[in-house]
Amino acid sequence: MLRASFFAGGLFVIMLGLSTMLVDKVVLHKKDDPKRDPNFRGFFTSVNEYKQHVFDPPDWAGFSLLSVGGITILYSLALPRAGHH
Repeated sequence: MLRASFFAGGLFVIMLGLSTMLVDKVVLHKKDDPKRDPNFRGFFTSVNEYKQHVFDPPDWAGFSLLSVGGITILYSLALPRAGHH
């Protein structure tokens, strides 16, 4: 179970890294929420002139995620199988 969890997590991080390498920027469109503080940006790097949140990942982010995901998958393959001693 632990082995499969690490493998699935590593696979997810690899797919996230590939998608980060393929996109240049992501623009999120959301209707204005009156309860939300307009100055709070959270994870997003900027807000454009239309007040849309823009996520612009750095070039190194995709490679880093691919590396971490690959190492996690290799670690999951190195773990002993359940029931084998």
